[in-house]
Amino acid sequence: MFNLFKKVLGKTNDAIKEVAPTKKKEISKEEFEDILLEADVNYALAERLLEELPNTISRVQAFNSLISVFQYKADWKESDARPFVEMIIGVNGAGKTTTIAKLAYRYQSEGKKVILGAGDTFRAAAIEQLTRWAQKLDIPIIATRQGHDPSAVVYDTIESAKAKGFDNVIIDTAGRLHTQTNLSEELKKMIRVAGKSFEGAPHRKMLILDGTQGSSSINQAKAFNEMIGIDGIIITKLDGTAKGGSVLSIADELKMPIFYIGTGEQPKDLIRFKANEYINTILDEIFI
Repeated sequence: MFNLFKKVLGKTNDAIKEVAPTKKKEISKEEFEDILLEADVNYALAERLLEELPNTISRVQAFNSLISVFQYKADWKESDARPFVEMIIGVNGAGKTTTIAKLAYRYQSEGKKVILGAGDTFRAAAIEQLTRWAQKLDIPIIATRQGHDPSAVVYDTIESAKAKGFDNVIIDTAGRLHTQTNLSEELKKMIRVAGKSFEGAPHRKMLILDGTQGSSSINQAKAFNEMIGIDGIIITKLDGTAKGGSVLSIADELKMPIFYIGTGEQPKDLIRFKANEYINTILDEIFI
C-alpha cells in the first residue's frame, strides 16, 4: 500500500525535490511553505498550517500540522442493504467511467456480484465506453440508446439486481457542467426513482474529482453537494500531476470522506485513501 501512495504521488514528490533537493532532520518555515505551495496546497490553507509551527520544523511537527486537515467529522455512509446501490457523479473528463470499472473490479475481487447501469444517456460515447468495460470485466450492464430517459435505466438496473441477487449496483450519470439546471433536475429524478425501486437507494452518491483541477474541482463538488448531497469523494489522475497537495485543499474545503484514490488507468488501480499514509509519503521526500 505504501508503495502505491509513492506511485500516485511520484510527480508531486519530484516537484518537492526541486524545492528541497536534500532531505534534512529539520526544515525552516519558509522551506515548508515553498514545498506546500509547490505541491498545489491552497495558499490560505498553507498559511493557516504554518501559523502554529515554529521557525524550525521537525517531521513530527510537520505531520501533526498536515494531519489536522483531516480531523473533521466525516459521515462514512455505509449500508448493509443488498443490493448496495451507488450513483457515480462528476463532470465529463474527471475519469468517471474508468472509476466505475475500478469500483466494479474491486467488488468483483471481493467475491461480490456486480451490475452496472449506463445512466449517462446524454453521450453515446459514455454508454459505449461503459459497455466495453462491462464486457472486459465480464459484468452485466443495463444500457439503452443515447437520449433515452436515464431514470428508466436506474429503475431497470435496480429491479434486475433485486431479481437476480446482485450485491452491488453502480450507476453512471451524465457529466454535463454542474451549472446546467436540466442536469440538476435529471439527477434528482434519478435519485427519486432509485428510492422508489428500492427503499434507501441510492445508498451512496460518490463524486469523482479530477485531482489536477485544483480549486475548480472544489467548486464543482460544492455545486453537486448543494444539488443532491454528496456522500463521498474519489480523487483521480493524481499520478499524472505534481498537484498532489490538492488533496489537502479538497479535504479542508469540503470536509467529506475521501474513499479512494485512482493510481492509474487499469481496473486494479484504485486504493483506499488513508490520510496518514498520504502525508507520510510526502514527508519521506523531505525529512531524513
